[in-house]
Amino acid sequence: MSEQQIHTEVLPNGLTVVMEKMPAVQSAAFTMLLPAGSIYDPEGQFGTASLVADMLTRGAGSRDSRQLSSDLDNLGLQRSEAAGTSHITLSGATLVDKLPEVLRIYGDIVLRPHLPEDQFEAAREGALQSLYALEDEPRQKIFSELKQRCVPKPWGRPSEGTIEGVQSLTNATIEEHWKRNFRSNNAILGIAGNIDFDQIHGIVEEVFGDWKPQDAPPLIPEDVGPKWDHIEHDSAQTHIGIGYDSITYSDPLYYAAWASVSILSGGMSSRLFTEVREKRGLCYSIHATHSSMKQLARVLCYAGTTNERAQETLD
Repeated sequence: MSEQQIHTEVLPNGLTVVMEKMPAVQSAAFTMLLPAGSIYDPEGQFGTASLVADMLTRGAGSRDSRQLSSDLDNLGLQRSEAAGTSHITLSGATLVDKLPEVLRIYGDIVLRPHLPEDQFEAAREGALQSLYALEDEPRQKIFSELKQRCVPKPWGRPSEGTIEGVQSLTNATIEEHWKRNFRSNNAILGIAGNIDFDQIHGIVEEVFGDWKPQDAPPLIPEDVGPKWDHIEHDSAQTHIGIGYDSITYSDPLYYAAWASVSILSGGMSSRLFTEVREKRGLCYSIHATHSSMKQLARVLCYAGTTNERAQETLD
């Protein structure tokens, strides 16, 4: 196996660039992390970051929404945009010779998005439909509720937002979020593929070199929700969520904690699956996941069972 060729640098404006050369492939992929996730949503307007991620590609630079989508499709780009807890993530993959033009277009998307007001209602309605659908998926909803109760806000906020929060949004809120949070410092651009370091470095400098840094908005920790809670739901099923403290990824024992959770819930041979489902037949679904940030970590556990077996499953 050939040695990895990785180049990392921080541009004068604070943008971190990580590149890996992979000579065996003819493609290239990139991911850009923008420090504008749900932790920066305005109070009472939860879902702002999620809607910004949707609106970013509805026109940018000299291209309207249709032209932007057409040009990216013609470059063979497979892409995605999503809002997470700390970042809005833009990702894409294409043939390596198309990457320079893709990066130039993404320069417009990040620095010069249109955020068109005439498309805001459609974007908001799409976000609301996703949130309404979540209400019919207790298995997914319980993880969102569990996170809000065991992770301090703003880190515990649901990245998809809330129905009330999205309903309160305006296009001006979206524009303000972009202006306040899209900054070069704390942004990260990762690129991997059969790339030429010098060529890509020059394009990144050309596209993002004038991007201005700015101070990050302050984050004020808030208390978590109640340690014990019950959400009424008219159903023949009971969904159980448990969260407890774990090891952060900055801790030397992080990989040991990660391996422990894998033993607990790493497939059909895991402890939870064999003991709770296979041997005792208490539930139809059970698993756990390790969730870590720099300053805190939790193990989140889930079990889906019948109302009659809920207490025994919990015990």
